[in-house]
Amino acid sequence: MPTTPPALSDSRLSNLGALSILRAFEDYADRWLIVTRRARIRFQQRDWAGMQKDTSERLSLYGEAVRPAVDEIRSLLGGRVQDPMLWAGMKAVYSGLIMARDDWEVAETFFNSITRKVFDTVGVNPQIEFVDTDFEVPPLAAGTTVIRTYERTPDLEGLVTSILEDADLGVEFVDLASDATSVAARVRDRLHGASALPSVERAEVLDMVFHRGAAAYVVGRILSASEQFPLVLAVEHREDGAEVDAVLLHENEVSILFSFTRSYFHVDAARPYDVVRFLRRLMPRKRTAELYISIGSNKHGKTELYRDLLRYLKGSTDKFEVARGKKGLVMAVFGLPGHVDVFKVIRDRPGYPKTITRQEVMDKYSLVFQHERGGRLMDVQSFEHLSFPVERFDEELLAELTGECGETVRIEGDEVVIEHLYVERRVIPLDIYVREASPLHARAAVVDFGRSIKDLASNDVFPGDLLLKNFGVTRHGRVVFYDYDDLTTLRSINFRHMPAPRSFEDELSSEPWFQVGPDDIFPEELKRFLGLTGDLRDAFLEVHGDLFEEEWWHAMQATLDAGTHIPIYPYEATARL
Repeated sequence: MPTTPPALSDSRLSNLGALSILRAFEDYADRWLIVTRRARIRFQQRDWAGMQKDTSERLSLYGEAVRPAVDEIRSLLGGRVQDPMLWAGMKAVYSGLIMARDDWEVAETFFNSITRKVFDTVGVNPQIEFVDTDFEVPPLAAGTTVIRTYERTPDLEGLVTSILEDADLGVEFVDLASDATSVAARVRDRLHGASALPSVERAEVLDMVFHRGAAAYVVGRILSASEQFPLVLAVEHREDGAEVDAVLLHENEVSILFSFTRSYFHVDAARPYDVVRFLRRLMPRKRTAELYISIGSNKHGKTELYRDLLRYLKGSTDKFEVARGKKGLVMAVFGLPGHVDVFKVIRDRPGYPKTITRQEVMDKYSLVFQHERGGRLMDVQSFEHLSFPVERFDEELLAELTGECGETVRIEGDEVVIEHLYVERRVIPLDIYVREASPLHARAAVVDFGRSIKDLASNDVFPGDLLLKNFGVTRHGRVVFYDYDDLTTLRSINFRHMPAPRSFEDELSSEPWFQVGPDDIFPEELKRFLGLTGDLRDAFLEVHGDLFEEEWWHAMQATLDAGTHIPIYPYEATARL
């Protein structure tokens, strides 16, 4: 007669559970590195389509790792799968297991992902998840440094040559000596402009290459007496060999390169903590969360975003309030006056004339997450089951959220529970910006608005609504798109010429006298929706009048269909050599 195996002790279950999650994380981390390291091969082979496929594949790895890990934990723990005391023990064991890893902080986030799937936790529970990291400083010293150091040298050309050769890009340069001379001249100009000594006392360069799209980036900094500034070399692999395309020597330039409007880098950052710490020296105004996201550790970046918000709430008294700008028909948007992010919740029913469903909205945001953003689509992080004190909400906002977003937002006692929330960086809505900025800055924004539409098109994106309120201006003055409920692929649109009226009655008719399909767009009609008047309208038409001709859109669609790579540079023309 078979006997029932003895029940496992809490200690044994905690160890088995922690080991199960660690194995799942190790498998995920290994697969992530495999895809990330392909970037070097894609660069060498000039396989830009393959690079884009790798980008999409890497974004799906996390979910593919978490789902089976949750199933395994449920099977292992059985009826005790939601026992908080058991999970507290698992967390303690897991913390000890990961302390020898170079990516311990990313491993903590992976553990959190499992617990939140198992418990559907509302708010946070520090007993069973890493609300704060267990290690404010690295638990163990790094076995190797992530930085290559070049000591004092009067020979700037030689320094640049060494930096590029040591980067080991795996490609031959067309004329490395010429590139080194050009870069050295820019560095000398930068030193002269800062009234610094003409010699470089020290250069520090990250010992890994940052790949994105069709470019590779060597990232470091220059130190000369009291002066310090970034040194980022953008390298392109062209048909006849590699060339340095640009050199970035200012914080703002590097900040734009690592922008929240661009796809994540492929970089073999085995010890992300040290990489992020170095990057913050180059960009001290860039948040830790944004840097983790930019190097592909987006799930941990999301953890850091939430920690930033908790710290802000703890040290402040201001309240969540309706965001400035025109009220959205699909999303309720709000923020904290002193915080850098805004928060979005899907309305239960879209305002007229919108007919989009909740799932369709979520699909649009998922499309943006997977798509090449080209510096014009804002990165958005999605959160579930969050909870905040009722007292931190403005009355007007609370009435809007509970009245129009009741499927997502509810009040439980003294807490506002939000089941699904999107978080993105705060920007100034373009319609407000052109109204309040100086004429010079307003004109520059309007011209960049046109560039943003063209950049989106070159990435197979059509915004849908070209209203100013759907675009925003970053602190660097760049115009970006953030309202995704009408976004679609450019190649799905049928761009048409407006038919001429057949009669006087047609001309006076309030309804179209011709058939219009759901994907039909008449470029000449887009002028009516821009909301620009006077000098600003003239400035837009002068530079971007081709956007109102269907031939421009047809040509772009043909280029995309042909698979032609359209470069969108993450830096100004002045940075190019």
